[in-house]
Amino acid sequence: MDTWETLTMSRKEVPRAGLVKAALAGQITNAQGALALHLSVRQFQRLKPRVAAEGARGLVHRGRGRASPRRLPADVRRRVGELLETTYHGFNDCHAGEKLREVEDLALSRASVRRIRRALGLPAKHRRRPKPYRTRRTPEAQMGTLVQLDGSPCDWLEGRGPAMTLLGAIDDATSTVLVLHFRPSEDLHGYTTLLYQLGLQYGLPLALYGDRLNVFVRNDAHWTLEEELHGAQHPTHFGRMLQDLGVGYIAAGSPQAKGRIERLWRTLQDRLVSELRLRGIATLEAANTFLPEFLADFNRRFAHAPAEGTPAWRRPPRDFTELLSCRYERTVARDHTVRLGARWLQLPPGPHARSSAGCRVQLHECLDGRLLVFSHGVRLASAPAPHPDFVLQPHQGPSDARRRRLRASRIAVEEGGHYLDTPPHRSSGPPATGPEDSPPTIVASRQPTPTHPWRRAFSRRAPVLTPTRG
Repeated sequence: MDTWETLTMSRKEVPRAGLVKAALAGQITNAQGALALHLSVRQFQRLKPRVAAEGARGLVHRGRGRASPRRLPADVRRRVGELLETTYHGFNDCHAGEKLREVEDLALSRASVRRIRRALGLPAKHRRRPKPYRTRRTPEAQMGTLVQLDGSPCDWLEGRGPAMTLLGAIDDATSTVLVLHFRPSEDLHGYTTLLYQLGLQYGLPLALYGDRLNVFVRNDAHWTLEEELHGAQHPTHFGRMLQDLGVGYIAAGSPQAKGRIERLWRTLQDRLVSELRLRGIATLEAANTFLPEFLADFNRRFAHAPAEGTPAWRRPPRDFTELLSCRYERTVARDHTVRLGARWLQLPPGPHARSSAGCRVQLHECLDGRLLVFSHGVRLASAPAPHPDFVLQPHQGPSDARRRRLRASRIAVEEGGHYLDTPPHRSSGPPATGPEDSPPTIVASRQPTPTHPWRRAFSRRAPVLTPTRG
């Protein structure tokens, strides 16, 4: 059977047969037929001898059914298919094309990789969906004006190692991924480390943009008397660090509000997971060691120049490491020690051997584990970190003392007692280390007798008993 008989005519070629035959019969001119078919007169004249010799099948395009001369060789297609099924399994088409070009020395476009993947029956990494409508938010003009930060829990090691959460920060003006850091969970130590690395590598931004995690903002409804008088709740430990550093914080109302870093997580959960699997990384330490190399390659591909060349970064202060700390108010004990949990710190004598027992001091627990004691801005003493693997965890939040008092009050009521919010005065004994360390005082309740006037029902019709004088 002839090859042309097995081919069908396209929708554009079907109406050409009747007009070309009419031109051959002299019913219309070449100009009229070319105008009706939206062809040039010269192209219409080329079709007439084909139809006269072969009939309607002469209108079929000559290249249809033939292999392209630029088609990839069979051995190259076979090798790419093996790599997509083994080494680069799970890579998206763009990422796989980059690896084939840079590692395997195979220059293939994304469309070629997609055709080979579909021919093998491999599913796409991400299903293509129509883009939703959205309004454009103009990015900041200067680098360092606004930095978005967030955390993404994911199976980054695909079961080869422990569960990890990736904390990251991205610049709003240039889409440059500034810092990435793996942590076991999304905690204060991780975000403080992120801020420390950001300050050392780039500087301090004007503002941070994140979600309403309790590490960043207060999400509780507890107000102390001091907060009610002040008119605002005290910030969290991380919020106090930002206040002292002069960095603003914007709390997003939805994940879509900080869409730049949310889209970054989708890209990293695709590319970074594949890169970690390609290198066989199975520990948190090895993953953090690989992140600088990954960041350099990632920013080279996706970062862009800002609208204004002058950055807005600010130099961190000299006491930068001291400001990245959790702070607590403590009372110096009689033996001139200050306690924080299981750790304690001995204070030296003051000028002329003056005692500081009973004085209020400020205790800082730094990111590296050091303890610093300050009084009116003057450092009194310091202690080193307890161990190299120290993790900064808040011992007390701004509302913990009030929450403990309310919890003790509920327990006292359930047990038949009543709660004294203010502890009684103690004439002897060592002073307490702080108001948060004073245990709640519960006294026995005095139940009224059955004949007590409080238990009698009140009625306006009941006669009023007038006491008589004896």
